[in-house]
Amino acid sequence: MGVASRRKAEELILEGKVTVNGKAAVIGMKADPVRDHIKVSGKLLVRPEQRVYYVFNKPRGVVTSMSDPQGRPTVKDFLGRIKEKVFPVGRLDYDSEGMLLLTNDGDFAHAVLHPSKKIPKTYLVKVKGVLLEEDMQRLRSGIRLDRSVTAPAKVKRYRKIETNSWIEMTIYEGKKRQIRRMLERVGHPVIRLMRIRIGGIEMGVIEPGTLRKLTVREMDRIQREAFSEEEA
Repeated sequence: MGVASRRKAEELILEGKVTVNGKAAVIGMKADPVRDHIKVSGKLLVRPEQRVYYVFNKPRGVVTSMSDPQGRPTVKDFLGRIKEKVFPVGRLDYDSEGMLLLTNDGDFAHAVLHPSKKIPKTYLVKVKGVLLEEDMQRLRSGIRLDRSVTAPAKVKRYRKIETNSWIEMTIYEGKKRQIRRMLERVGHPVIRLMRIRIGGIEMGVIEPGTLRKLTVREMDRIQREAFSEEEA
């Protein structure tokens, strides 16, 4: 309902600040926002009547959050004309740029982010040095990060500029700083990273810091991906 991130929402529940029909909420409790009275810090939540969905081109040097204790620019700073209380679907690193989905539909956001859906996310990446075919094959096969190996990625050469390379890379997970860490492991640190596609939805040509509404066709496409039944 746009009150907070999932992590922050769990903190509010654990702190006893959330009630459902007058009783303290606990993690795992289910509630219907239409029939139940849900309060946060004593304030009744009213479900917005209209669900909205946007594509936002996040600039570099912007935090994917609605607030930042360090005072850095946030996504919220670019939403002045938006009446609804939207929030980002997922994250992009502070130093990364490109496509973010924004919405006030929590069910939609949860479905898009759920690991079982494996919705692909595609990036244009400028890396230091010339990426060899053997390096790209390592990325396609999976790179060990922490205690696990990443799922196979799609990687293809985009273009070469002087002594650096641009590649197009598609991943199906959301590990922290995943692409940067994968490329560091093959010896080609990231210089610039831009997300251009989520599932079958292209960011399109919109200026950094601006946004557009998803079209009806795009909504149908992303909802089919997000709400499709899991394979047995």
